[in-house]
Amino acid sequence: MNRPESHGSGIRHAVGLIRDLPKLLPRARTSPARLMQKWARQAPERLALRYREQAFTWGEFYERARHYAAWFSREGVGAGDVVALLMDNRPDYLFAVMGLSELGAASSLINTNVRGRALVHALRACHARKLLAGGEHLDAAQEVAAELDHFSPEKDLYLQLEDDQGPSAGYHVINDEVRRADAVAPLSTHSPRNEDIFSFIYTSGTTGLPKAAIIRNQRMLGASVLCGRLMHRCGPGDLIYAPLPLYHSSAMFLGWGAALVTGAALGLRRKFSASEFWDDVCRFDASSFLYIGELCRYLLNTPSKPAERAHRVRVCVGNGMRPDIWERFQERFGIPIVREFYGATEGNTAVMNLQGRPGMIGRLRRGQVIVRCDPASGEIERNAEGRCEAVRAGEVGLLLARISAVLSFDGYVDKEATQKKIVGDVLKRGDRYFNTGDLIQLHDDRWLSFADRVGDTFRWKGENVSTTEVAELLSDAGEVLEANVYGVEIPGMEGRAGMAALRVGIDFELERFAEFVGRELPKYQRPLLLRILQGEMRVTATFKHMKVDYRTQGFDPEKVTDPLYVLQDGRYVLLDADLFARITRGEIMPG
Repeated sequence: MNRPESHGSGIRHAVGLIRDLPKLLPRARTSPARLMQKWARQAPERLALRYREQAFTWGEFYERARHYAAWFSREGVGAGDVVALLMDNRPDYLFAVMGLSELGAASSLINTNVRGRALVHALRACHARKLLAGGEHLDAAQEVAAELDHFSPEKDLYLQLEDDQGPSAGYHVINDEVRRADAVAPLSTHSPRNEDIFSFIYTSGTTGLPKAAIIRNQRMLGASVLCGRLMHRCGPGDLIYAPLPLYHSSAMFLGWGAALVTGAALGLRRKFSASEFWDDVCRFDASSFLYIGELCRYLLNTPSKPAERAHRVRVCVGNGMRPDIWERFQERFGIPIVREFYGATEGNTAVMNLQGRPGMIGRLRRGQVIVRCDPASGEIERNAEGRCEAVRAGEVGLLLARISAVLSFDGYVDKEATQKKIVGDVLKRGDRYFNTGDLIQLHDDRWLSFADRVGDTFRWKGENVSTTEVAELLSDAGEVLEANVYGVEIPGMEGRAGMAALRVGIDFELERFAEFVGRELPKYQRPLLLRILQGEMRVTATFKHMKVDYRTQGFDPEKVTDPLYVLQDGRYVLLDADLFARITRGEIMPG
C-alpha cells in the first residue's frame, strides 16, 4: 500500500533538515517562540491553526500568544518561572504555552486525568507559581489548590472558559483580561537559549505518581525537526490533524512542533472521537494525522462512512500501530504511507520507520544497543568482564541509548528517578546509556520491532510470555475488538497465569474463541482466565492499556463485576465463588 513520495519532495525536506540543524546545537540561542515570530513576519496570512469552526493565521496566532505573554507578565511571571496548565485541547492552550515561551518561562503540562494526591504531586514537582485551568477542570483544581504551600487559590488559580462553558462565579476568569492585555509594549529582555526549559511533561505510565520530565528548547526543537522534516514531510499548505492531548509529547512535538518548524498548520480536537475522526480530517482538509496506541484499532471498529475515503491524507505518523492491523488500516482508509516511530518523552533517542515497513519501528542506529536481560524483571545480564552483551538477530533484549553532549538525557525533576534510568559501563568502562525500559526484537538488517514493556512480560511454565504478542494473537479471534493481556498470581503456583480482559462484539462466542486459542496459541501462551468487559477498556489518555488495576483485581469474583471464565479441558467455564475457592486452595488447576 505504501506509495513512494517524489524524489524532489525527499530532497526538499533533506535540505530543510540541514538548514534546521544549527538550531539544535547545545549553545544555539533559539526557542519555539522565535519560530512563531518568524512565521508571523514571513507569512502572517498563512493558516496556522484550526479548531472546530475557528481558524487562525500565523499573524493572528502570534498576536494571541503576545496577549497571553503580556497578561502573564502583568501577573508577575518572568523568565525561569513555571506555570501549570490543566485544560483540554483548545487554541488558548497553545496561545498560553507560546506566550510563556516568549517570556522565557516554562509551561507544566498536566495530565487532565490526574486527581487528588497525584495532581498535588505534579504541581509541587515543578514548583509551579500559577495554575491555569480550563473551566471543565475547575473541580479538580479547586480540590488541590488549598493543599499547596507557596500557592494562593485566590491569586494563583486562573480559569479559562470556552464559549460553551457558563460563568464560574467567585473565580478568576481570565478571558477578557487576556484580550485587553497590552501586546504591543516590550514584554521581556530575555534572550532564549537552547538549554532553557520549554515545558515539563509528565510520564507516569500506568501506575505511580507522575514524574516531571524536563523538556528543554533543544529537545522540543530537535524532536519537532525530525518529525516535521522526516516523518510528516510537511510544509506550507499542509495541515496536521492532532486528536491527541497537548499535554502529551506526541501532540506537542509531532503535531504542534512539526507545524512550528515547517510552517504547516495544526488541526486540533478537544478530545479524540472515533466516530467523528474522519469528519474532522475532511473538514480541516488534513494532509497527515497523528496516531498512538489503540487509536487505529478503534477506528477499524467503527462502521464504514464516506468520509473515511474522501480525504487527502498522504501519511499518518505515530507509534503503537500493531502489525496485525497495519495493512488492514491502510487498505480500508486509503492511507498511502504509515510512518511509525519509537521514542520516550524523557529519552535521548528515537527510532523511525521511514520506509513504512509493517510491524517495524525502524532500524537500530549508531549509539543504540539491544542487550541481554531478564525479560520479566529487566535486570541486565553482564559477562565476566562486567559488560553488557548485545543480542543477535531474532532475539529480544533491552534497548539502551548512549548519552552524549548532543544526545543528552535531561531526565526528570526528581534526580533519584533520573539516576535509575542511567546504565553505566555498558560496552566499555565509563560509558553511560539511557535505559528505555522496553524490550525490542532485533531482525535482519538491523530492523527492530517492539516486543513488550519490561514488567509486562511474565513467566509461566518456565516460558517467558509477552503480553503484547499474545494480545495481538487474540485480536485475530472472531469478534474480539480489544484484548489486554497480563499475568496474575495463583496461590501455590510458580510464575503468573495468563489472563485476558476482552472487549467483544455482540456475536462473540466463547466456544469458538476457545477453539481459536487451542488452535493458534502455544500452550504456555493461552490465557487461562478471561474477563469479558461489560464497558470500555481502561486505557491511559494516549490509549495504552492499563494493566495494573486489572492485575490487582485478578480473578476474584468478589472484586470483579465483569463475567469471569477459567480454561478447563479446552473450554472456558464460568468462574464463580466456589470454583475460585477451589482454584486458590489448589484443588483445581486451570488449563
